Amino acid sequence: MSTSTTMTDQPLQDIDQWDEFLAGRYKEGKSETEFRQYDAEANPGVAEFYRLNHEHQTHAYVLGKEKEYFGLTRGEKTVWEAAEYLNTLVDDSDPDTDLTQIEHLLQTSEAIRRDGHPRWFVLTGFIHDLGKVLCLYGEPQWGVVGDTFPTGCAYSDAIVFPEYFQKNPDLHNPLYQTKYGIYEPNCGLDNLHMSFGHDGYIAEVMKKSMPTEALYMLRYHSFYAWHRHGAYTHLMNEQDREMLPWVNKFNPYDLYSKGHTKPNMKELKPYYDDLFAEFLPEKLAW
Repeated sequence: MSTSTTMTDQPLQDIDQWDEFLAGRYKEGKSETEFRQYDAEANPGVAEFYRLNHEHQTHAYVLGKEKEYFGLTRGEKTVWEAAEYLNTLVDDSDPDTDLTQIEHLLQTSEAIRRDGHPRWFVLTGFIHDLGKVLCLYGEPQWGVVGDTFPTGCAYSDAIVFPEYFQKNPDLHNPLYQTKYGIYEPNCGLDNLHMSFGHDGYIAEVMKKSMPTEALYMLRYHSFYAWHRHGAYTHLMNEQDREMLPWVNKFNPYDLYSKGHTKPNMKELKPYYDDLFAEFLPEKLAW
């Protein structure tokens, strides 16, 4: 799936190449040794993406982006309007797929629905990638997708391509390279300043509308060092421990629900209209 040609810093062929990389990297049953072989040589575009991400996602950068976007001053849109806006990220001339971003979102939510999960969980599946509209605001790929990690404290070796942090200016700040950094022991993940991207942004948009379990899924679904590899447990509090199983329940749908079957929008729309009305205001601040 191709993205708008106006985007800057495009090491990935398209924004969904990152999703494909994740699905391979975190395949169930894959050993630690095997995933470490999923490397820069095999995935030069993804490696270049992470080089930029790890070099530029400083603590100061994150604070600046939180200030810019977490005030939700980009106007109001319904969920459908936001999804239609996200569709403009897709190049209609792409020969590899005729699925829109909305149809990809529906694939995720419908997989969750088929498995009988709560309605808020189904909604979470639909909205979890809407934060990728950041690309349409002019943000580079490395500031929209990618595995997320806390800034302001030492980097974990469990983060993908940890060697690329060597060029991050924060590496030269002694405080930021201690175990706890600027944080207190067991302060809770919600007190961390995570690397900036679509996860944190969509969680802010949905903060007043969705249950805590859903907000954890939204905010931390790309925090693989934590929910996949058990890093940063020293910063967790009791709520984080309670919410971790929900994030892990969501993860397979995020990675493996995309296929080629086109969802029937006409049939599904009434269900989703009701679902949105149940949990969300008619218009959301973005």
